[in-house]
Amino acid sequence: MNSHDQNFKNLIVDYPRQALAFFAEAEARGLDDSVQIQLLREEQQKERLGERFRELDVPMLVEWPDGRREAILFVLEEETDPSRFSIHRLIHYCTDLAELYQTTRVVPVVIFLRSSSSIPGQLHLGGDSRTYLSFQYLNCELEQLPAEHYWDSDNLVARLNLPNMRWSEEQKLEVYARAVRGLMELEPDRERQLKYVDFIDIYTALDDNEMKVYEEQYPQETKTMAGLRERLLAEGEQRGVQQGLEQGLEQGLEQGRATGERTLLLRQLKRRFGPLDEATRKRLESASTEELEHWADNVLEARSLEEVFTRH
Repeated sequence: MNSHDQNFKNLIVDYPRQALAFFAEAEARGLDDSVQIQLLREEQQKERLGERFRELDVPMLVEWPDGRREAILFVLEEETDPSRFSIHRLIHYCTDLAELYQTTRVVPVVIFLRSSSSIPGQLHLGGDSRTYLSFQYLNCELEQLPAEHYWDSDNLVARLNLPNMRWSEEQKLEVYARAVRGLMELEPDRERQLKYVDFIDIYTALDDNEMKVYEEQYPQETKTMAGLRERLLAEGEQRGVQQGLEQGLEQGLEQGRATGERTLLLRQLKRRFGPLDEATRKRLESASTEELEHWADNVLEARSLEEVFTRH
């Protein structure tokens, strides 16, 4: 199943510089354009750190090519449920990385999707006479950030996270519109636009009525999104046509239509019902064009994911 952890990992891996500037602002102020950011390979980490490695953490090494500052290691992780967060586990992970990379310059950053008064901010270990270990980390509680402070941010990671910030119910459509507008203005790559429209959809979770009002109040953004979806369908057909040169033109056109229908239906389902499990994804992959079209007709009226596939 597509998880919040994975969603944020994708975001950090795709936009490491913007992620550091937003999630770790206190330490990222001095990171100018000359620095190099290296995403440390998970396979290497897992092999060398064994069971203590948590694969959804994103460690990244920031280096200055001219050597004027010592490299610094950032460790970012996302916690959906604050009650599951363990500061002891984070300490273990940071010290393991510090030993592995022979550095004391480590910045731990925890991104909390939800807020809680019980989140520990620091840990001190010691006896009666002195403290022997003092540990803190950068804490980014998205739910505590006022969304309007980032309405026009030029940081794409901030704009995409508007739905996860603090806003009133009356601002919900504005949040969605600002996030979409930021994506279209700050990300020129069409594939990534398509990818992160899903991110915005998942975390804003507009229902059908809200989407209708949004389309009326924000016609320009709606037009842009419609054009993006049309290109998605067209590109799916084009890929099918290319395959058809080898497998037969008729079969290729059919595959193209199915690819476009499947991709669009996948986005609609995720927007209505949230992340999809592996069984549902496999069902979509093996479906015929007729089945995909039938299920797409059901999406708007279905009250559950099961109804999408069972309504007649």
